[in-house]
Amino acid sequence: MLLKQATSPSTWRINLVFAGLIGFILIISFHLSLPHLRLPLQFDGLNAFKTMFISILLEAMPFLLLGVVASSIMQVLIPETWIRRIIPRNPVLGVLIACLIGILFPVCECGLIPIVRRLVSKGMPLYAGVAFFLSGPIVNPIVYSATLTAFRTRPEIAYARMGLAVAVSAIIGLLVYAFIKNNPLKNTEESSVAHSHSDVSGHAHRRNGFEEMVKHAGSEFFDMGKYLILGSLITAFIQAFVPRSELVSMGQGGLNSHLFMMGFAYILSLCSTSDAFVASSFVGTFSASSLLTFMVFGPMLDLKGTLMLAAVFKRKFVLMLAIAISLVVLAGSLLIGQIFL
Repeated sequence: MLLKQATSPSTWRINLVFAGLIGFILIISFHLSLPHLRLPLQFDGLNAFKTMFISILLEAMPFLLLGVVASSIMQVLIPETWIRRIIPRNPVLGVLIACLIGILFPVCECGLIPIVRRLVSKGMPLYAGVAFFLSGPIVNPIVYSATLTAFRTRPEIAYARMGLAVAVSAIIGLLVYAFIKNNPLKNTEESSVAHSHSDVSGHAHRRNGFEEMVKHAGSEFFDMGKYLILGSLITAFIQAFVPRSELVSMGQGGLNSHLFMMGFAYILSLCSTSDAFVASSFVGTFSASSLLTFMVFGPMLDLKGTLMLAAVFKRKFVLMLAIAISLVVLAGSLLIGQIFL
């Protein structure tokens, strides 16, 4: 089954598209490195595009790799029962603890959604699970250090990102506790049976823990690397070819700049370990609060995450969650922008 999934036609098509993009960038970079050539490709826009693309990619890649390795270690070696046992029954305390678990479990958003599905199906309160997968991709130490590195001259943006992520996750977790009374999981019985089967074969998985960790890390690195490359390409293109005056007018336009950054984050679907480097390339063009919107909204709700959520939860719940995330992140970013940034 795994072999069939790995070699499916859609997967090969996606890989070919990204391979083509990488090949195109390499050709352009090689051409621009030869100053004696004076062909139509040689103009300032492409030079700026090449420089911006490579700088974002080289800065972000080590943190992406570190995040993937940490995620794989947690995925394979840390039992889910550990997480479930430390959630208090009190909803307020449960939400707060769930928001802070990510400090100890540096797993990206793609790895957290299936983990939360298993935890909820095995008894974790839904509100705690939601708070966990919303805050986890942002508050973990790898993302924090990456954000500090990207905004080394503006550390207050990194602090604001962590604080807003916890606040938004806690608010939405409490909203879920107050208003969601029915189980929104799809195929609860099937997931429980599958999880029981995984429990039975747990010893075999532990024996092959290192092999599983390497496979998970490799798969996640190439999966997330695609989005990082695509995000770097789009960001470099915008920076190189969209007139600076238009970007400045849009980036300082109050509500419009936040809405643009939310849409930008949703489409790019960047990993939380690397999105800060994309955001930092817009410093001086976009307001600090709109960059904060980009870095908090994206890990909580993006295109790939929406598809994963729709596969795990019922459609009505996903829609309500998306609306809540959008409104709370937008309001929180605007408020922090007025007070702190």
